Amino acid sequence: MRKVWKHVRAARPVQVGLGHTLAAYLRLVWNTSSLTIDPPDLYDRVDAEIPFILTFWHGQHFLMPFVMKPHHEGKVMISRHADADINAITAEAFGVGTIRGSGAHGKDFLRKGGISATKIAIDTLKSGVNVAMTADVPKISRVAGFGVVTVARYSRRPIYPIAIATRNRIVANSWDRASIHLPFGPAAMVVGEGIHVAADADDMVMEEARQLVQTRLDAATARAEELVGRKGSGSGAHGA
Repeated sequence: MRKVWKHVRAARPVQVGLGHTLAAYLRLVWNTSSLTIDPPDLYDRVDAEIPFILTFWHGQHFLMPFVMKPHHEGKVMISRHADADINAITAEAFGVGTIRGSGAHGKDFLRKGGISATKIAIDTLKSGVNVAMTADVPKISRVAGFGVVTVARYSRRPIYPIAIATRNRIVANSWDRASIHLPFGPAAMVVGEGIHVAADADDMVMEEARQLVQTRLDAATARAEELVGRKGSGSGAHGA
């Protein structure tokens, strides 16, 4: 049965239908949630830095398209994996462009399009368009990799760590602990301080930048959880 579903899901019409259905559901969640923004003037802060890099943990990506304002233009980096095609269709339904590829370790870096995707992300920023990308490497949840700091170094654009949490949610039993948001409850969007990476950064400076992304993203996540009435990252099924 699983093989049959995998074959059906790979069909383009099915992917388009699922992508647009997911987009409609996420609009319902967003429009019925009571949102707290921290800091309250975050748009004034980040708009002064356009174009910027928005980074977040895997599994916290579903509501990220709503971060964009009408005057924003952005692209999101999404894996080339077939399962990610639905995510790409969903992003495009919100008017967000896509960069297909993802960071990985060893030989997978080439196979998954990490080098080409990184170059496209850098060129996108240099053209004045914002880029959104996960901070952690696939299959290694909540540990920041070097992908986002590499893009920041060569584009000379700042990184803004962001977390979005909802009180009502289901946490998937997946490697990235994906949050399946539910409507009609509190939500919080938290953005940490910007991180700049010098163009001449050596290995030590790059590691310091990576650790700073880790620290500030963890802090933003914890603050978002606190604002919706949770402590920690949460791993239960339904919110209270």
